[in-house]
Amino acid sequence: MGKDRPKHYERLRAEHPDFMNAVEALGQAAAAAGPLDEKTVRLIQLGAATAMRSEGSVTSHAKRALASGATAAEVRHAIMAVTSTTGFPTAAAALSWVEKQLDG
Repeated sequence: MGKDRPKHYERLRAEHPDFMNAVEALGQAAAAAGPLDEKTVRLIQLGAATAMRSEGSVTSHAKRALASGATAAEVRHAIMAVTSTTGFPTAAAALSWVEKQLDG
């Protein structure tokens, strides 16, 4: 993740470094466990974050997807693709969170 980690994340890292190392190692192991490339994994994680209705997670995973080479159009599409599963209000909210990031 980038330099602009949320304060909550940094606090967890400072207070529980072993726990956070394990969480990060799990994420890295899961991403490396199969044939999908990093960009695809990041877009899948963005779809899951959308389903969770977590603004922080959507924002974080959108940043990671962009950093892995995804285009703004691919980020939007990953969110739109889960609309039939998550519902329009959920996808629309996630799109609004991502647009703030893409515009800024």
